[in-house]
Amino acid sequence: MKFENSKRLYGRSRKSLAGGVSSQVRAGEWPVPLFFERGEGPYLYDVDGNKLIDYVLGQGPNIFGHAPAWLTDAVREAVQRGVSFAGQHELEIQAAEAVQKAVPCAELVRFASSGTEVVQAVLRLARAYTGRPKFIKFEGHYHGWMDSVLYSYTPSLEAAGPYDAPTPVPGSKGMSPGSADEVVVLPWNGIGLLRKALDRHKGQIAAIITEPILCNTNCCMPKPGYMEEMRRLCDEQGIVLIFDEVITGFRVALGGAQEVLGVTPDMATYAKAMAGGYPMAMFAGKQDIMRLLEDGSTVHAGTLNSNIVAMSATVASLDRLTEDDGAVYRRLYETGEKLMDGLRELARRHEVGLLVQGPGPVFCISFTTAQEVTDYRSHKQQTDAARYAEFRKGMMERGVRLTARGTFFISTAHTDREIEATLKAADEVMRGM
Repeated sequence: MKFENSKRLYGRSRKSLAGGVSSQVRAGEWPVPLFFERGEGPYLYDVDGNKLIDYVLGQGPNIFGHAPAWLTDAVREAVQRGVSFAGQHELEIQAAEAVQKAVPCAELVRFASSGTEVVQAVLRLARAYTGRPKFIKFEGHYHGWMDSVLYSYTPSLEAAGPYDAPTPVPGSKGMSPGSADEVVVLPWNGIGLLRKALDRHKGQIAAIITEPILCNTNCCMPKPGYMEEMRRLCDEQGIVLIFDEVITGFRVALGGAQEVLGVTPDMATYAKAMAGGYPMAMFAGKQDIMRLLEDGSTVHAGTLNSNIVAMSATVASLDRLTEDDGAVYRRLYETGEKLMDGLRELARRHEVGLLVQGPGPVFCISFTTAQEVTDYRSHKQQTDAARYAEFRKGMMERGVRLTARGTFFISTAHTDREIEATLKAADEVMRGM
């Protein structure tokens, strides 16, 4: 692997871009934030001529791999008629109707531009609908970088406070001090603690927001009955249940995690995979909540909402995802499970403590002897982050690009060839570990 050109460009970028990057997540790449020339299928090609098998996939959006011809052709054809009208067009309706058919909670939808943005919209709607000020979120769950939600995503255990009454830990300097008053933080997968919190804040909770599958922390699955009881408690107390499906939406199933889990929220947020890599976001929900937007009393706006680029990509992607009775998802699960099984077998062979968990189209690895990681604190206490960093570096040196947190995103462009090459690289790295 060579990195000289990326290092040169990074040095140049730091003179004009704050930190040399345009997203904080990219700042910690080893050995330097890489600069890419192009992506094709499951591969990225950087400015030093390195060819990398990519499991980052833009942090999840590129569910069909990089630059599939049918998707770029659809966008190219559409943008010849314009890009942003600040007005309506038929592609919006086509996409919205397709979403209504696919997503259980989607009685009405609104389109936007980013996952962070749509989380703010659904929390505003929940407050407007209930007349209540607070919401519950969970440790290790990521709902965007805005002040209101960037609490207790990756806190130290010392700062996080006691397990049964966590302290909301801000994730950045400069956050509004008053925003902490709005959020109640809890550990995930503990229904008893949720019941106690609802009793303690009775009549004040507008919403519970959760990743239905905890993809941002070890791809934890909900314990049996946990989401069902959360749904029941929300119904009982008039609380809006929100699923953050920015990662799981259109990735783990056409209907997202709510289809997989069989639990329907009141509202849900989406981005990433729904447009196959193009910048797109959406929130969806029940009519009686979403109709608060119709009279203008509850505001959601955006200059680039439903632009032609995003909407043409969304319509084309949804068409592809619905083809052949779910063929895309059968392929994603088959590929993901083959890689997961292969990594488990290598770990057994080399006597390396490795946990591989998740649904398949997205999964996570962590170095631990634990049989299961169920929430943020068990992830923090039981997994070896330094060991994963060593593994990730070794994989990069062998041409395999992984996320910093151990999450693997699978695309339909990944084939047996890439899986075999990935497992060969992992075999070499684990042997050295």
